[in-house]
Amino acid sequence: MKLGSFAMPIHPVGRPLVETLNEDREFAILADKLGFTEALFGEHLTDAAETVTSSLIFIAWLLRETKNIKLGAGTLNLPNHHPVMVAGEVAMLDHMSEGRFIMGISPGGLMSDAEIFGNLDKDRNAMLVESINMILDLWSKEPPYNLKGKFWDISVERTMMKEIGQGYVHKPYQKPHPPIVVTAVAPFSKGVTEAAARGWDMISANFLLPQWVKTHWPNFVQGRERIGMKADPSSWRVAKSIFVCDDLKTAERYATDSNGPYHQYYQSLVYKLVKGGRANLFKKDQKAPDSVVTTEQVVKDLVIWGTPDKVAEEILKFREETGAFGTLYYAGHDWKDKQLAQRSMVLLAEQVMPKVNAAIGES
Repeated sequence: MKLGSFAMPIHPVGRPLVETLNEDREFAILADKLGFTEALFGEHLTDAAETVTSSLIFIAWLLRETKNIKLGAGTLNLPNHHPVMVAGEVAMLDHMSEGRFIMGISPGGLMSDAEIFGNLDKDRNAMLVESINMILDLWSKEPPYNLKGKFWDISVERTMMKEIGQGYVHKPYQKPHPPIVVTAVAPFSKGVTEAAARGWDMISANFLLPQWVKTHWPNFVQGRERIGMKADPSSWRVAKSIFVCDDLKTAERYATDSNGPYHQYYQSLVYKLVKGGRANLFKKDQKAPDSVVTTEQVVKDLVIWGTPDKVAEEILKFREETGAFGTLYYAGHDWKDKQLAQRSMVLLAEQVMPKVNAAIGES
């Protein structure tokens, strides 16, 4: 099992932006030094807690300070971007990274972003499909382009000057394009099936109960079968909130205390999702009332914490419930205590993952 990371990221409202951005930068640099294979970063434009407004700009900032880790958008919220801008900027970034880029895409889950971009009442899933189809067309075809859609029209037919290159959209470094991944954020996600049928991979979100994470794999298999491909569990990425500490009592306090970063993270997330009508994500019984969803219970259900031995055992237990997957994504949380937060990453990489891989017979 490989080790990667996924950061939305969420910080306490009121922290200076320069601090949170530099903290997230340090997170990625440390992950690279520790041998994490991938690090994905989210983006939102209208949130004081989620402070990365452009995953592509953020990744560009990291390229010269990392060596081996693949960096990804987690995710590009395509309804909030023009397809030509995405095609051009991703192609450029892919060349800048010399292929160390992963393209995560989604319709976007933050409703205030949807409202400010004017697509709150539109079919954002349809916008996602139209956008990525146009982006892939721009990458696979030569100008003059003339793409007609419900949400966007793209053309250079009137202004193209082929002899000097005007009207040309650059192609990515990776062929035919960077790997595309989608985030699975709902039980029995049908989007997973459609993504798999297009040859894309998936990330199961860290805010889903194991019993709902488990539902993603059969849908992924179904999608792969539609195109005559065998689903490979090694391509499945699963995110999880984890805190590792040398001392058990400290681990429990930092991971579960109401003033701690993990509680703060889920307090913000639970509030948003419940208000947005998605309390079901946190329910073991989908018919239960929304009142059963509390931050304390969500932290108890979703956060793995403890010493290296305890965390390794719980990751293995989690894997038994969900089924085998290829990459464990360590969810990024605010570094309220920088020393403890960094030590958690070190212990996970150097002590926990070797124990996990020895137990499952992988190197």
